[in-house]
Amino acid sequence: MTQPPIRSKASTPTEPPDWMRQKERGNLFWLKVMRALSLALGRRLTRPILYGIALYFLLTAHAARRASRDYLSHIQGRPASWWQMYAHVLAFASTIHDRIFLLNDCFDAFDFQVSGVEELHALHRAQGGVFLFGGHIGSFEALRTTSRHTPDVPQHIYLAMYEENARRISGILGAINPANAPEIIPLGKLDSMLKIREHLEQGAFVGILADRSLAFDQCVSVPFLGRTAQLPTGPFRMAAMLRRPVVCMAGLYRGGNRYDVHFKQIADFSHVDAAGRNAAIAEAMANYARTLESYCRAAPLNWFNFYDFWNTPTHAQN
Repeated sequence: MTQPPIRSKASTPTEPPDWMRQKERGNLFWLKVMRALSLALGRRLTRPILYGIALYFLLTAHAARRASRDYLSHIQGRPASWWQMYAHVLAFASTIHDRIFLLNDCFDAFDFQVSGVEELHALHRAQGGVFLFGGHIGSFEALRTTSRHTPDVPQHIYLAMYEENARRISGILGAINPANAPEIIPLGKLDSMLKIREHLEQGAFVGILADRSLAFDQCVSVPFLGRTAQLPTGPFRMAAMLRRPVVCMAGLYRGGNRYDVHFKQIADFSHVDAAGRNAAIAEAMANYARTLESYCRAAPLNWFNFYDFWNTPTHAQN
């Protein structure tokens, strides 16, 4: 039996994490312009714009460039080149561009390869509502599209996130297509847990991006890609308290118009009592980290946490 890879003692950050201190780039005006051009001219004719956007981002976003270089150098075991960092940023830009088409029901432009969806269907039929835990990797819209257009799956995925993020995401998705914007459940309110439980009991999916913490989140240290990262315990503790299964999801961009969509169960809290809750949460978090790691190794350019995810003490200079 292997030793649990998670430290038993959790910690609460005393200041906002690195990703919250970075200034958000872009604005809704230019997103609306890109949406109008993309829907009028099509994906093939507007895709060349991404090459300039990616180059601009790489040249001007210094912190993101450092994070890309650090991540790519680590995962490939040798220093990352500028071309590799550019390809990393271009993959991110591509998923944002494709979001316009996916949220406007332009599905024929894409080739989806899906794995694990049969197991997801079986789990949903057996237990009803399921938590879908993702991360800032690949395309979440690819996952929503697959779920909406496969049988035996609820038509809506409710997204649970903290209020500040909820407002920003609602604005972005509403600018692309208000009709297809998902319903977002703001966390941190008195009735948040009640709403989530209600939706789960009705057989819905509740999606959470579980790889980032806020300043007041309790975190634990988890091995990830050979280093130690801080992951929030909140999403896993909520799934344990509501005694629901958890499936890890990822929509990996594979270049061109291709996406690999993965669903993998990482926990089932349905029979976990209070005495066994902490051990079950630790195991679920380890499974989550290992699953994210497998996605990163399968498609390295899909890691879109463009900040110091590992909180390393120093950075290489530009």
